[in-house]
Amino acid sequence: MAKKGKKKKNSIISKLVSIVLIVAAIAILTGVLEKIYKMFTLQQQAKVVEAELEALRDENASLTSTKEKLEDPDYVQTYARGEYMFSKGDEKVFYLPGD
Repeated sequence: MAKKGKKKKNSIISKLVSIVLIVAAIAILTGVLEKIYKMFTLQQQAKVVEAELEALRDENASLTSTKEKLEDPDYVQTYARGEYMFSKGDEKVFYLPGD
């Protein structure tokens, strides 16, 4: 009878250890999955930020180019004459009908 009681006690201890190990494994797996999800989310945010950065770099290059052009008096004169119909001296501006 002592063997039966010992087997029963070992069986209960074995089941408790199994349950504890299963709970620990679930906790660890949950933590790992949470970290994977967070990493995926951060990667998506990084892609968005990189796209915004590239757009800002392009805009900066365009603005720098425009700034450099506006520092040239000949460009400013040509731009003003073309966009705002400014004339030089005794020139006359004619408006032609468009399509």
